[in-house]
Amino acid sequence: MKKNDLKGWLYLLPAILFLGIFMVYPLIDVCIYSIEENFNFASQSFTGYGLHNFRYVLSDPYFVQALKNTFIIVVITVPLSTGFALLLSLALSSIRPLKNAFQTIYFLPYVTNTLAVGLVFMILFKKTDYTDGLVNLLINRFGGASVDFIDGPYWAKIFVMCFYTIWVVLPFKVLILTSALASVNQEYYKAAKVDGAGAGRIFVKITLPMISPTVFYLIITGFIGAFKAYSDEVALFGTDLNAAGMNTIVGYVYDMLYGNSGGYPSYAAAAALILFAIVFTITYINLRISKKTVSYN
Repeated sequence: MKKNDLKGWLYLLPAILFLGIFMVYPLIDVCIYSIEENFNFASQSFTGYGLHNFRYVLSDPYFVQALKNTFIIVVITVPLSTGFALLLSLALSSIRPLKNAFQTIYFLPYVTNTLAVGLVFMILFKKTDYTDGLVNLLINRFGGASVDFIDGPYWAKIFVMCFYTIWVVLPFKVLILTSALASVNQEYYKAAKVDGAGAGRIFVKITLPMISPTVFYLIITGFIGAFKAYSDEVALFGTDLNAAGMNTIVGYVYDMLYGNSGGYPSYAAAAALILFAIVFTITYINLRISKKTVSYN
């Protein structure tokens, strides 16, 4: 090995050690835990290797419910939050007075503590013995019946969960998309206007292709973030998400490790690997699609 090559590896050694200790080793450990059958947490013993943990997790009604909730969050919140963020970014980019002030206001929810925002939402939507909540007061004002969005029907809980998730992620996406719109070469717009192109055609033929890498980045990170949802649900529905029927895959993994049914690292590892496989598959599909739809010119 050449001296320069050795020096380069020495520079990389701290990063390699860090990644090895905190990423590679835990991943290998999770894979081993996931195939250890009848693992006893107290004695650290198991009866053999196999796929029993995966079969148990996939047949567990709590995991099935968590999987359903997670997919609902992903399917609803990712496209809606990205679409709303794009509309708001276009609106912010088209105004000049108080532009920076509006950008700051839209970004405030992102820097606010997630649990604090969740508690505010719970107060707004929760129906108690003393009050129906501000949202129900507005519904009653327009002649509707009160709905318990926190402890009531499943569809109401899903609505609050998705609404809250969109509210939390929207500021970051607005910030990123506003920056992307600001980087588009204005000469393209001038040339399009000279040719008589309308606003809609300019958006489809110029704006969207130019910011497509940013939109794709937000979609990918949005999918990954939505699949990791957990703290938002705790803020809204409390720590016993299984009882509320609003658990997520990450919440299921946490419960198997530390919750009321905790002490089952093999089941938690199997659930974590299933989540990894789902996220990896969806990310791979998105990357394949992006080769045809995303313009990097």
